[in-house]
Amino acid sequence: MLKFLSKVVIDTQIKPNFWRVSGLLFSLLLNSFSVVAQLDNHAFQYSLPVKPEYEGQLRVAVQAFLFSKDNEYFNKIDEGRTYYGTQLAPRLVYFPNANIRLEAGIFLYKDYGTSRLRQVRPVFTAKYQNGPHSLLFGNIEGHLQHGYIEPLFDFERVMTNRLEEGMQYKLQTDRVKLDAWVDWQRQQYRFSNFQEQVAGGLTSEITAYQDSAGWRLGVVPLQFLAIHRGGQIDTIATPLQTIFNFATGLRVRRKLPLGFVQALHFDGYVTRFTDYSFTEVLPYDKGNGLYLNAGVNTRLSNIMLSYWSGNGFFAPQGGRLYQSISSTVNNSDFTQRRRELLILRMFSDFHLPGNVILTTRFEPFYDFRRRQIEFSFGAYLNFNQEFILTTLRRAD
Repeated sequence: MLKFLSKVVIDTQIKPNFWRVSGLLFSLLLNSFSVVAQLDNHAFQYSLPVKPEYEGQLRVAVQAFLFSKDNEYFNKIDEGRTYYGTQLAPRLVYFPNANIRLEAGIFLYKDYGTSRLRQVRPVFTAKYQNGPHSLLFGNIEGHLQHGYIEPLFDFERVMTNRLEEGMQYKLQTDRVKLDAWVDWQRQQYRFSNFQEQVAGGLTSEITAYQDSAGWRLGVVPLQFLAIHRGGQIDTIATPLQTIFNFATGLRVRRKLPLGFVQALHFDGYVTRFTDYSFTEVLPYDKGNGLYLNAGVNTRLSNIMLSYWSGNGFFAPQGGRLYQSISSTVNNSDFTQRRRELLILRMFSDFHLPGNVILTTRFEPFYDFRRRQIEFSFGAYLNFNQEFILTTLRRAD
């Protein structure tokens, strides 16, 4: 890991800005010290509960998500765009025993400004839970719940790619968290004129140290994400593509005594991109990056400063701003090997009546290469609630 870290720092070659920003982030850490991992996305997460007392129950689960995000971007890597819409996922849930949850329902997704629904999809999930172990089939607990950093997994996928279908294993204890998953994104059939698409990965975190004073040190030994596009039964000549993304790092956090400032946090990661495809399609076949975050949680809002230094980095499902390959319409062939950003994040969660959480985020960033400031603003409403209908009894 130390060899990898030294290689990343040398490869980025952003000497004055890198050390200046690194010093700023670490001084913020040391002067008041505390830390949280990347972004706090708990308002967008909902783990499907399985409890012994639910055995035999029939329930209705309702998930609603309303979102508005405006990206005021004018660069050649990630152009400006606006997301504005609603998602609704009602499901019928049954617990045949104390360890199993079965649910089926429908997912509805509508963008504002159009009369049609963007998606109407059935949802099915079977979840088995035994102590710290969980196994899911069907629609898994995906998107932000995997816990990836943004360069590897884009926050906006919670709006644009909400559903993930496949298999998932999760382990959660007081000291260890692990999430291994497969998302089968597109099924291929004989004579298809498209490739099959599958994604999968693993995230892990170990609490290396924790004490009664509020200190917590977390080690992220591995975040791994793989994307594959290929298949052998289609009618097209498109070459297969296999891309791996890796990250490793540390997370430090300290809770503070009750007051205006509630916690301080820092986390830092090195990332890696490798293209294992047989045919070269992308401008780069490997790259890396350095990602640092330092922040403070207060009663009114949370503030975080993030620094990204990328060198030929590419992650197909990662945040577009962090990539060295353009995702724009008008500059689709543009590349920028060296990427260096400083991002200020201000975000708040407001707990409203009825289990509704309103989240606001304002994220201006400075592009060192273009010497330009751009920003995004978002507002989100999340609702997750279950209602018991009845308790079913088995026939004798």
